[in-house]
Amino acid sequence: MKKRFLSNAGKMTGLASAVAVVTLLSACAPEQDTSEVHAPAPAANPAAVQAHLEFLASDLLEGRDTGTRGHEISSHYIAAQFQLMGLEEAGTDGYYQRVSFRSAQLSEQEPTFSVETASGTYDFEYRKDFTTGANTAEEVSEVSAELVFVGYGLVSETFGIDDYAGVDVENKIVIAVSGGTEGLPSEEAAHLGAQKQKQAVARGAVGFITLHTPEREAVRPFERAVLFGSGPRMRWLDTDGNAHGEDGQLKGSAYLDYRAAEVFFADSEYSLDSIFAALEAGERPAAFELDATATMSRESVFTEIDSPNVIGMIEGADPVLKNEYVIYTAHSDHIGLARDFTTSSKVNNGALDNAAGVAVMLETARMYAEQAAAGNPPRRSILFAAVTAEEKGLLGADYFAHNPTVPIESIVANVNLDMPVLLYPFADIVAFGADHSNLGEIVARAAGKHDIALSPDPMPEQAIFTRSDHYTLVRQGIPAVFLMTGFTSQDEDEDGGEVWGRFFAENYHRPGDDLPTLTEQYGGIRYDFGALFTDINFQIGVEIANADEAPYWLPDSYFGKIFASDSTVRD
Repeated sequence: MKKRFLSNAGKMTGLASAVAVVTLLSACAPEQDTSEVHAPAPAANPAAVQAHLEFLASDLLEGRDTGTRGHEISSHYIAAQFQLMGLEEAGTDGYYQRVSFRSAQLSEQEPTFSVETASGTYDFEYRKDFTTGANTAEEVSEVSAELVFVGYGLVSETFGIDDYAGVDVENKIVIAVSGGTEGLPSEEAAHLGAQKQKQAVARGAVGFITLHTPEREAVRPFERAVLFGSGPRMRWLDTDGNAHGEDGQLKGSAYLDYRAAEVFFADSEYSLDSIFAALEAGERPAAFELDATATMSRESVFTEIDSPNVIGMIEGADPVLKNEYVIYTAHSDHIGLARDFTTSSKVNNGALDNAAGVAVMLETARMYAEQAAAGNPPRRSILFAAVTAEEKGLLGADYFAHNPTVPIESIVANVNLDMPVLLYPFADIVAFGADHSNLGEIVARAAGKHDIALSPDPMPEQAIFTRSDHYTLVRQGIPAVFLMTGFTSQDEDEDGGEVWGRFFAENYHRPGDDLPTLTEQYGGIRYDFGALFTDINFQIGVEIANADEAPYWLPDSYFGKIFASDSTVRD
C-alpha cells in the first residue's frame, strides 16, 4: 500500500501554504524603479515553482481531467495568478477561452461488420475479429461499399510515395496495412502515419479499414488494440456544432485482425499470404481492387463538455514589434481519476505531467512581469496559454491554433512546456524541434548562459516533436521548440537517463506521478532545478522577443517545407 505523508487536514494546510507562498512572493517584493531601462534579468524562485506545482498536483483537483470540477479549479487558479502578476487578459472572456467539446462513446448496441464475396457473406465478431471507435460526426453511421486495397495507404511527394497509384477509391472503402513508415525519419514518419485517413478522404473514400499484420502482432497483440480501441473519443466543436477533425464522409472504420481477413482477398488477384510475404521482403504492395463489398454500422452516444484555455499577455514595448507574439504553452489537464486496481490511490495527480510545466510557465510569466515593472519590457508581446485537453489529443491547443485570440500570422514562435522530469540535477537539456528552425541556436545560447549543454534527441524513434501541444501551432507554420531535461546528471553517481526512463515506465500516467510517491522513490522533486529550467525557458523567450528578426524555419526542415510560408524560411 502506498504511504501517505499528510492527513487530509495536513494536505489542506499544505495547499493553503502553497497559495500563500506565491502571494507573498509577489506582494512582498520591493517596489521596482521603473526608470531603470536595463534592469538585471530576474531569477526564478524555487519556492514559487514548488507552490504552484503542489497546488496543481493536489488530490483536491482529482487529476484535472478535461471538463471536470478539478480542472476548472486549476484554470481558476492559473487565471488568478495571471491577474496577481498584472498580465493582460488575452482570452475571449477575460483570461478564459472556453472550448466546447463532444465526447463520443459507442452505445450498448455492438458495431457490426460483414463482407460479401463471390463465395458468400461473412460476419465478423466485434472485439474478436475487429474493433472500432465511436464516431463524433454522427450518432448512427452505416456504410456499404466495394473494397479497394491501398497498400500502406501513404502518400508523400517528399519521399516519393503514392500507395493510391492506379486505383480509384471514390465511394469505396479502403483497406490499408498498418505501418509503412519504417526507414523514414521518425518525426516525418509520425506525421505521415497520422495522415492516412485524411489521404483516403481526399480521394473520396467512404470507409477506412486498417489491417493488423503478423509483424504488428509480435509488437502489440491484437488483444491489446481491442482493449484500448473502443474508448471514448473527443473533438472540439466549431461554431456550427460540427466536430473538428472528424470527416462525416468516412461512415465506417475498423481495425481488423489479419486472422479474420483472408476472405477479403480470396477472390482477388493477390492473396493475403502473398501480400504479407511482400511486406516481409521489404516491398511496398501495389494497390488493387478487391472482389468484395463490406458493410459496417455503429451507434455512438454523445456528451458535450466545456473546458477553458487560460491566456494572459505581457504587451511588448516596441511600437511595431509589439504586434508580434511569442507564445508559451503548457497543458493544464491530466487524466483524472485512476482505474488502476494495483494501487489504493484513486487520483492520477500528474505532478510532472503537467503540473510541473504549468508551474514553470507561471513562474516564467512572473519573471516577465517583474522585468516589465522594472522598466524593461520585451519588445514583442508575450502570450502565456494554459491549454486544456492535451491528453485527449492536443485538442485545446488545436482549438487555439484554429481560433487564435491574436492574428495567427502574428505569432512568431512557440515555446512549449510539457512534463519536465525534475527528479535529478540535469546537466543538459534536449530541445525537440531544434533542427527545424533557428530556435535551436537560441536554445543553445540560453542554456549556455546557465552552463547547461544542449544535447541531441536521445530517443528519436519516439517522434516526440509531433506529440505535444506545440505541434498544433507547427501545423499553422509557426516555429516551435519543446524542452525536456537531458539524460546527463550533475551527480556523477546518478544516471539521469535511467531516472527519466524509470519515471516514464513506472509513474507516467499513473497514480505514482504524485508528490508522496516521487519523494519515496526518487527523493522528491528538485525545485532548485525547476527554477533553473524556468530560467532557461525565460531566456529563450527573451531573445526571441527582443531580436530584430523573427524566428525562421531552416530550408531543409520537412515541416517548414509543408507548413511554412516562404517568408518564414531562411538559409
